[in-house]
Amino acid sequence: MITKQQTGFTLMEILIVIAIIGILSSVVVGSLSTAREKGNDAAIKSTFSGLRSEAEIVYDDTGSYATLCTATNKFIENAEERSQSVTCIDATTRWAVEAQLNATSGFFCVDYTNKSTTTVASSITDVSDYDCGS
Repeated sequence: MITKQQTGFTLMEILIVIAIIGILSSVVVGSLSTAREKGNDAAIKSTFSGLRSEAEIVYDDTGSYATLCTATNKFIENAEERSQSVTCIDATTRWAVEAQLNATSGFFCVDYTNKSTTTVASSITDVSDYDCGS
């Protein structure tokens, strides 16, 4: 008598493979989310680095930093796309810009002294606070 040999996978084997794939995909998705947040933070820091140069150009053109926040609107808008909040304050001789970071839950601030700092709490507490990290 000839017996027919069965080929293929059982239902249990298929379910186990699907479960393993689900676990692996959840780990990858979590890693991608963190990488995206770190990328946004790096972009904010890079944008603010360019803003320093732009601030000096504004000062050379006008003799004042008083129009910095409006003159550098493209930098501010770029940071706003990546951050929950961006604060820009300017005066004749001083300026400061700060953005909330995503991955570290802190703030990145750049000011007129060319100082840039990352802090846990906001450095700019009112419109006369032009120093980062003070």
